[in-house]
Amino acid sequence: MGTIGEAVKRRRGGLRAGVAGRVLDFALIAIIAAFLIILGTKIVDHGGSFFVQILTFAVANGGIYALIALGYTMVYGIIELINFAHGDVFAFGAFLSASLLPIFGLKEGGAFTPVSAIALVAVFALTMLACGFLNISIERIAYRPLRHAPRLAPLITAVGVSFFLEGALFLWKGPSNVHYPSIIPNAGFELFGATIGAKDLLVIVVSVVLVIGLALFVDRTRLGKAMRATAQDRDAALLMGIDIDRTIAATFFIGAILAGAGGTMYGLYYNTSVFDLGFSAGLVAFTAAVFGGIGNIYGAAIGGLVIGMIRTFWDGYFDSAWTDIMIFTILILVLIFRPTGLLGMRVPEK
Repeated sequence: MGTIGEAVKRRRGGLRAGVAGRVLDFALIAIIAAFLIILGTKIVDHGGSFFVQILTFAVANGGIYALIALGYTMVYGIIELINFAHGDVFAFGAFLSASLLPIFGLKEGGAFTPVSAIALVAVFALTMLACGFLNISIERIAYRPLRHAPRLAPLITAVGVSFFLEGALFLWKGPSNVHYPSIIPNAGFELFGATIGAKDLLVIVVSVVLVIGLALFVDRTRLGKAMRATAQDRDAALLMGIDIDRTIAATFFIGAILAGAGGTMYGLYYNTSVFDLGFSAGLVAFTAAVFGGIGNIYGAAIGGLVIGMIRTFWDGYFDSAWTDIMIFTILILVLIFRPTGLLGMRVPEK
């Protein structure tokens, strides 16, 4: 693995050096400028109200992707593992919350009262806790025994766990799209000719609150400091008396409760889910984490917002069949031109 990594670094360095590197940099700038000019003309053609409407959808989408991306970046930051099963934990959250809604008396077409709001908060809480305990179980059973194994072993295990969860969701709900009850009122308000609905506000507000809460938790709490210390130097943290296993398990738990909240909001927003939702949404969120700087919490949040906006604006102003191609083109370009992401820093190999 080390030989392959060094070969990739040398190849990337060769691409960036000399005249070829300057040509690539100029070509990238030219492509971005051309895209922005074309997008600007389309925005003018479609009018301001359409732009505000697309922007609202984009911010809501970005909030959901940010919550998923945070789980990827937290786990990678602390044990340098891409937890490919994380997207399926997100899908599990969507499925579980859809099953809990009728149990708490939340049915499609019913009146949304203050009691309904309390019931929805309870559904959020139970879903987030269930996803957290699921992710802790995955870490304890699948990843912890391989913590000192070569990096390829836990990576392959993560892929296997992802397929296992997808299969379980397939057996639970079947291969077809599953309808998610539409319980949020259609109320909203107009802004510059665009309609800002209650769903949009719910997703945006909850996403912002959770991201800010996570940032404060990591920066100011004892466990958050232990997480940062473990991410920086696991051996030194162990010598200072930090319980490494507990800290890593807490990281998996926190990442999963964010994914559970994201899955619930996805269902409430789109009113649908499917067994392989975690694969598609997870890949986009992983791209967001890399774009923002894998291992950086703020980078993951910004990356999720930016990728969500790019995806939504492309769907709104261009051919949606090219959206996924565009997203993964961005991933390739980031890995070539700035492999550490927007807010990532170059650090020595551990």
